[in-house]
Amino acid sequence: MDFSLGEELEAVRDLAREILTDRVTSERLREVETSASRVDEQLWADLATAGLLAAVLPEQDGGAGLGMAGLCVLLEEQGRRVAPVPLWPALTGALTVAGHGSGAQRSRLLPGLTDGSGRLTVALEEFGPAEPLAPRTLAVADGPGWRVSGVKAVVPAPAGAGHVLVTAATESGPGLFLVASGASGVSWEYAETTSHDMSAHLTLHDAPAEPVGTPGDGAAAHLVRTAFVALAAVQTGVADGALAHAAGHLREREQFGRPLATFQAVQHQLADCYIDIEAMRVTLWQAVDALAEPFDAGSADRAATVAKWWATEGGLNTVHRVQHVHGGIGVDTDYPVHRHFLWGKQISTTLGGAGADLERLGALLTGPAVAS
Repeated sequence: MDFSLGEELEAVRDLAREILTDRVTSERLREVETSASRVDEQLWADLATAGLLAAVLPEQDGGAGLGMAGLCVLLEEQGRRVAPVPLWPALTGALTVAGHGSGAQRSRLLPGLTDGSGRLTVALEEFGPAEPLAPRTLAVADGPGWRVSGVKAVVPAPAGAGHVLVTAATESGPGLFLVASGASGVSWEYAETTSHDMSAHLTLHDAPAEPVGTPGDGAAAHLVRTAFVALAAVQTGVADGALAHAAGHLREREQFGRPLATFQAVQHQLADCYIDIEAMRVTLWQAVDALAEPFDAGSADRAATVAKWWATEGGLNTVHRVQHVHGGIGVDTDYPVHRHFLWGKQISTTLGGAGADLERLGALLTGPAVAS
């Protein structure tokens, strides 16, 4: 299996790295973390102007057709810089609409994403140990439309999102529904997360909704597996950025007249980080390959779940070790590496932790195949 990026993906990586390195400074991060939305809207506009948001979309929808591979390259660079923009929820939602939405939905929603004027978010989690594809939120047909009722927890980046993709149970199985953020029967309760991002709990009471695809046809499963892989990509970048901070710190600091980087115990800690990150990267790109055509839902779900487990377990271990080798300065909440720790912690619990991922993987290995 060839994991080399190729010229197009390398161009996305290099351009994203240049923009993020230039824009995401400690001063800018502090400014955004005290804003109401916790989103760097100027950075979002810059990414759109550079064509990076459109790059992941199909060519017929105004994009460059780089798909999940392009998204993961972009998300890794975001994670390295802990850039406060809602890439993973907006772009996984957009890819799902592009793949399963109607022509009217695509033409209404996707142009705003490509130029940065609009975006989606996704509502996949609920309170309690609910699986994303076993939601307690219910969708009921109402004439030609649908009505959705339930509560969704920790919806990422609600600010600026005109629509939200909601997973809900139907008689035909889990479905995916598009709900306008300001529709009747929709209410939001904002909540700060571990990583300083602003999320919201979404309450739906007979809210009008339109299905993306047909309930039970696999659109909801597509969004969930795509979200698993997207989170793994962000976490890979977060862990890699944290390790870079640690390497720089240990080269510069001395103890007993020697650089800290020369101490064997410290070297072992960073070697463990490196091994975990390489495992995260290999399983991430294996999952990206499994999501490409020709597509097999069972293989894709297994690969996506493995990638998410490695990101959850390996990513959390890495940011913990990096925090440890920084000593007292690592717990300074304004020191750059602390943000990587907070992001790693937040991502490790999004859509379930490592234990939930192993339970899912066990069910996939022993249970019936999942519909594509």
